[in-house]
Amino acid sequence: MPALFVPKDRKSLFRQFLAGMYDAVVITDPNGHILEINPRAEEHFGYAQEEVLDKPISTYIPGLSPEIVQRIRKGLEDDRHMMIDANGRNKDGSKFACEVTVSIIDLKDPGDLVFTVRNVERRRRVREMLRAKENAFQISQAALFACDAEGRFTQVNDAFLQMFGFDDEDAAKSRTFGELMNDDPLPVNFHKALEGESSTIGIVAESDGSDDDEIEITLAPNRDGRKIRGVVGSIMKV
Repeated sequence: MPALFVPKDRKSLFRQFLAGMYDAVVITDPNGHILEINPRAEEHFGYAQEEVLDKPISTYIPGLSPEIVQRIRKGLEDDRHMMIDANGRNKDGSKFACEVTVSIIDLKDPGDLVFTVRNVERRRRVREMLRAKENAFQISQAALFACDAEGRFTQVNDAFLQMFGFDDEDAAKSRTFGELMNDDPLPVNFHKALEGESSTIGIVAESDGSDDDEIEITLAPNRDGRKIRGVVGSIMKV
């Protein structure tokens, strides 16, 4: 005779759910004193559960003082959850940027709080790195650009706009690589870049002055992992 299915109690299922979550989860009483944490919280903060039981949530998130916890509870009377940006603190004293979502749960007592903590330090570093690259892209004296696989400009810098006489980026995005740079062997090199090959060539461009300008153009594949999304390039007077 097959075994009968015996449902587990709700707390057991709840703890299994917590154990499988990617984010750190901290459950506190209505005053912010820790009742339970999941394994991810132990990894995130470096404390075993028995070390933090009945400690204030500020052990993990220094900015969440008892006064702030009470304000959060009052705010949750009208909303199902609340999200705040904060800094977490590990057992060794190091800090990290995090997003904290707070909601109410009736676990042991009505009004218990759930703090879900996500470490966003890596996301912040990536965002700062991208911002730095964007700033470098814009202030470069070389005309820099990116095109999609069809040759439409998707991004250009100020030097590019000045070189080709565009008023703004939208005007440049209405044109294609082939329209602006059709001198041989540039169209061929554009397709080579789409196949993964980088190239640098020098051409002579007509100038308004008495002497023509010698220009160096570099084209390279714009990679997203292993996939080539388009072409990036630089144009510089030499």
